[in-house]
Amino acid sequence: MDAPTTTSGENGMPGGDGWFRPRMAAWAPPADSPERVPAQRPASAAREGSADAVLIRRTMAEIGPIADKVTSYFYALLFVRHPELRALFPAAMDIQRERLLKALLTAAEHLDNTSVLVDYLQNLGRGHRKYGTRAEHYPAVGECLIGALSRYATAVWSPEAEAAWVRAYTTISQVMIDAAAADELRSPAWWHAEVVTHDLRTPDVAILTVRPDQPYPFLAGQYTSVETPWWPRVWRHYSFASAPRSDGLLTFHVKAVPAGWVSNALVHRARPGDVIRLGPPTGSMTVDHTTDSGLLCLGGGTGIAPIKALVEDVAERGARRPVEVFYGARTDHDLYDIDTMLRLQQSHPWLSVRAVIDQQAHIQLPDAVRDYGPWNEYDAYLSGPPGMIRSGVDTLRDIGVPSSRIRHDSVEELLVVGS
Repeated sequence: MDAPTTTSGENGMPGGDGWFRPRMAAWAPPADSPERVPAQRPASAAREGSADAVLIRRTMAEIGPIADKVTSYFYALLFVRHPELRALFPAAMDIQRERLLKALLTAAEHLDNTSVLVDYLQNLGRGHRKYGTRAEHYPAVGECLIGALSRYATAVWSPEAEAAWVRAYTTISQVMIDAAAADELRSPAWWHAEVVTHDLRTPDVAILTVRPDQPYPFLAGQYTSVETPWWPRVWRHYSFASAPRSDGLLTFHVKAVPAGWVSNALVHRARPGDVIRLGPPTGSMTVDHTTDSGLLCLGGGTGIAPIKALVEDVAERGARRPVEVFYGARTDHDLYDIDTMLRLQQSHPWLSVRAVIDQQAHIQLPDAVRDYGPWNEYDAYLSGPPGMIRSGVDTLRDIGVPSSRIRHDSVEELLVVGS
């Protein structure tokens, strides 16, 4: 419930629990409607949506400098008025507050881009199932959200702004509710997975192989969210480090980071026999098998994990399309999986693997690709730290790779804030 993201009552507080319900019921189309967000609206509605976006972005700009206060007030309001919802959230709320703001900013940015917004919200709705979020929780969240906004965005708040937020939140929540309901018909909210092997490659990097308790369908290049038994309700994202396997096993590369609860638990505490929980697979950094374009892959640190999965995916298809992998690390020691990648290179003549070590080459991974190529006919895949992805995208554009051929998952916690 990270991203669920009034006629005001006393002291500017929102009204009763049913405040959003009439609007949700009135807005929702027939139950057999395939998509609850109107993809094709009449011109007047489109103008209304655009006006709403202006009002909502104005609100977000107003609260930006005091975002911590707004989100803290929102959660305090939610837990005071609806204490039964507290159990859905992790014990520590600091990261949670950041995720709410990121979700709101993302929704506000794409409010007029229906296809992008719907895809984003559907992923959120599906991801929220693992928290136990239900449709009846959304009205309470909406009221408290607007209560917080109305309290702190006083310079731009108005009846029109409030109405715009009501319409937007109603639409947002319904898309998420519908996506969760559809997902419930075909998959569980989470999977239990037993740790089968735990290979500590460096003092702070481990490769874990796990066995899900039931079939787990995913695509090479995707990622999932993981919860450990040591930190209930705290989920973190990890990419699959292999293509789907016939034995159903899944592999993850995990680097323990300072103050990283989940990463440190997986690296330093997890052992074979422990059971973790997995959320649903998500992510669009997958191979387009309808073309024979080459693949240019940049993997930094543990970002080599999904790159390895993409290589295996191409190999399993029997294609001989060229795949160029640039594996970046700060030191030799950080190239913890270079032997695996070199073995893949020996087995597949269409694969080339190059290690880029910052401290030796005095050059960062994205800049190293300038010396090779040309790459304008390649599909580019980037995985690694956010800074590497940002600079990598800029570098690839500079050397002529079209934006439409550059693929990566979001640099802000993959923009799936429901993890």
